[in-house]
Amino acid sequence: MTEDDLRQMIGRVKRGTLSRRGFVRRMAALGLTAPMATQLLAITGAAPAAAQSVPEYRPTRAGGGGPLRILYWQASTLLNPHFAVGTTNQDASRVFYEPLAGWAADGTLYPILAAEIPSIENRGLREDGREVTWKLKRGVKWHDGQDFTADDVVFNWEYAKNPAVAGVSSGSYRDVNVVKVDDYTVRVEFQRPTPFWADAFVASRGMIIPKHLFKDYNGANARDAPANLRPVGTSAFRFASFAPGDTLRAERNPNYHMPNRPFFDTLEVKGGGDAVSAARAVLQTGDYDYAWNLQVEDEILKRLEAAGRGRVNIVEGGNIEFVQLNATDPNREVDGERAHISTQHPAFRDPTVREAMSLLIDRNALEQFIYGRGGPATANFLNNPPRFRSPNMRWEFNIQKANEILDRAGWARGRDGIRAKDGVRLRFVFQTSVNAPRQRTQAIYKQAAQRAGIDLELKSVTASVFFSADVANPDTYTKFYADMQMYTTTMTQADPQLFMNQYVSWEISARANNWQGRNIVRWRNEEYDRIFREAENELDPVKRAALFIRMNDLIVGSNHIIPLVRRPLVSASLNNIRPVLSAWDNTFWLLNSWYRET
Repeated sequence: MTEDDLRQMIGRVKRGTLSRRGFVRRMAALGLTAPMATQLLAITGAAPAAAQSVPEYRPTRAGGGGPLRILYWQASTLLNPHFAVGTTNQDASRVFYEPLAGWAADGTLYPILAAEIPSIENRGLREDGREVTWKLKRGVKWHDGQDFTADDVVFNWEYAKNPAVAGVSSGSYRDVNVVKVDDYTVRVEFQRPTPFWADAFVASRGMIIPKHLFKDYNGANARDAPANLRPVGTSAFRFASFAPGDTLRAERNPNYHMPNRPFFDTLEVKGGGDAVSAARAVLQTGDYDYAWNLQVEDEILKRLEAAGRGRVNIVEGGNIEFVQLNATDPNREVDGERAHISTQHPAFRDPTVREAMSLLIDRNALEQFIYGRGGPATANFLNNPPRFRSPNMRWEFNIQKANEILDRAGWARGRDGIRAKDGVRLRFVFQTSVNAPRQRTQAIYKQAAQRAGIDLELKSVTASVFFSADVANPDTYTKFYADMQMYTTTMTQADPQLFMNQYVSWEISARANNWQGRNIVRWRNEEYDRIFREAENELDPVKRAALFIRMNDLIVGSNHIIPLVRRPLVSASLNNIRPVLSAWDNTFWLLNSWYRET
């Protein structure tokens, strides 16, 4: 099907000469899933991006469900979503704070603090892509009893875009204008046509904090706000206690704005430990109700499932486990800052070395012997939704080829077998978080690299440190004071715009932004920047998909990043627990609708 064919079909849906169901059937014949076809219609205005169904919520009254006990083997350290570096801090913040809308498992929007999802039909979206109007739910109260209004929404925009605040959410708010229409309506105005309007105030970047508690901390003193550790939100659970790096406790909000919710009376999110212990505590012993992010060998999970107490949940999304090769020099200081953007990595500046590193990791072994269901091998950084997946990238494991290209490039082996050129040795510090599959992956990589004359010094950092927002700690992944590092980056939206801004030049992680910039590998490419800007304003969905495919090919083709395996959301729950999960949003995106079957 050509671009013109697709545009004509979408036009027929808009005119009513082709049903939406008929469009979905035709797209299915071309390999596009039904949810993605529906979302395509919503993006183009041919169908509203209205809420799709989520699993039925059966309880008929709030409360009475007792405690909900959850294990996070990476503990959270803060509770302000605008400073939430890493998934654990985003999830912990989501226990208390809510956005206007979230992403359901099928990639469609679901209203939370919004009264409805904006669409062309309800006049919430302008056809030229320059405005979106949000109608807010009435009667919502903050946990301290104050009203939630449009003033809170506008304040979050002012707070997030303030450079003195230096929040991780700034990229979603700094280039838009937000206007209060009335107490329960806000309008988001864009400078240019904007196909992806569901960014500000949506999902993990959209959690809304109360103006009355943060207005005096909208600046350089933002991190001093008492509510950073004692949140007052609008969610189904209100704050009870928090020990950073350990345990978060909450209790049922009796004044929650959704009927018959929440089912559970109390919530405990226990941090620390390791993924295997977390899996065992649910699947084998039944001591906990739910265990998050089970990056555990699939063989172990299957053995634990055999106990019959619980099940493994696998939800497909866009998360990816990958390796980064530092574009800067982590061992050289400029103005007191290591890995400064003005430096280049002495070895990885050579594309031959980067290509060799890509050839030395056996992705098939990672899938077959470590991840199984939880990690299909991939050559792409951007894997989902399917229409954005590149057909051009291929991965290859070939130690002989790596040796040949390094020989040709003049990287000669020394007496100790380690290659060197012009005084630069191929000896790299390779860091990741403490986690059994990651340590096994490091070992596999090290063994292959040795056969190519490359020495890897393996470094494992406690997860609560590696993924923390501690600006004083040199071992955080955002500082990237190593030659190589490996982790999973999450895709918290069913659209790649935010996901792919990890490689634009204006998002480079540095001291100037408290290492909150999303471009951690510090790679710069003018063509990538240009294409990203073009994609931000391209309303044609086919052309926009092609732009993101090109972005994927540029960064993967540079070999500054090396995709390993796709990471669906893998968790465990007791057989009687009914979590509502989405790999496009936080684990707790719809915590209000979790319940226990009796």
